[in-house]
Amino acid sequence: MNKIAFTICSINYLAQAKTLGDSLTKQNPDYQFFIGLVDRLEGSAVDRTKLPDYELVEVEKLTIEGFADMFDRYNITELNTAVKPFFLQYFYDKYPEAQTVSYFDPDIEVFEPLSDLDQNLEHYSLVLTPHTLSPYPDGLNPKERDLLNTGVFNLGFIGTSRTAETIEFLKWWQQKLRFECFIDLANGMFVDQLWVNFAPIYWQKVLIYRHLGYNMAYWNLHERNLGFKSEKYFVNVDQPLVFFHYSGYNPEKPTHISKYQNRYSFETRPDIKALFDGYAKTLQTNGYEYFQQFACAYMKPPVPWTYPRRGQRPRKWAIKQLKKLIEMVKTI
Repeated sequence: MNKIAFTICSINYLAQAKTLGDSLTKQNPDYQFFIGLVDRLEGSAVDRTKLPDYELVEVEKLTIEGFADMFDRYNITELNTAVKPFFLQYFYDKYPEAQTVSYFDPDIEVFEPLSDLDQNLEHYSLVLTPHTLSPYPDGLNPKERDLLNTGVFNLGFIGTSRTAETIEFLKWWQQKLRFECFIDLANGMFVDQLWVNFAPIYWQKVLIYRHLGYNMAYWNLHERNLGFKSEKYFVNVDQPLVFFHYSGYNPEKPTHISKYQNRYSFETRPDIKALFDGYAKTLQTNGYEYFQQFACAYMKPPVPWTYPRRGQRPRKWAIKQLKKLIEMVKTI
């Protein structure tokens, strides 16, 4: 086993994780796929026979120093992203034969072999995909200003190879995400993603990969059209669709491409409708409705009053708490 791919999710996202794993290993049988679970199986009511047939690595198994403080510090979205470099390090440490370890968000589906990625990781430490390769045509969402806030690269995917440079990068990334993995745009933070803007500057062997078929998603639909021929999807006529990222898609709202965009609909982009319809059916087959019922063990219950978190602006915090207080008064 010299090539590892993994995702990170909680129990409620296991249908997506299984869909990713099945599609990835079908196209890449030489990959070993894992699911990093930011959740606890022990104590949950989940039927073990319904779990995906992949090794689930619970986050507590990583014995991350200060993890209890991270759990206390972050909400569930922040926590799921904060542990990413720790999982990358875990797989390199546990499997010394692994030469590459790549991360994929659970809401991704793979359609082609990752041969380009494999070849690139023979020469580079990191492979990153930009959100977009060309300007947006209008003022709809998303826009360039959004990417200035959230990051040039989409960290729903990152490819890494076993090099000294990668290990140095992971240690730096871990240190940043221990304490500064908030969703706090006003203070220059957007989970794990915004930090990686620095990667091509701080490290030499970082590839910014411009293949149109890698990480196609709502944020780059303006520059990518999908076609289907010979039982395969192609981007802009001749580039194979390697993987699609269904970020912000909810199969319970099948008419919406993504909750994060308002530029396109399936009426204006009929080229992608069959792709989404197929994905929705696969999710249902893989237990979407069943897994959705489980709340994450690390999900914090809502509280009527909290103190400012590190990095949170006091005025913004005070306004938020005042709104909570008003809502409480309304219920009295």
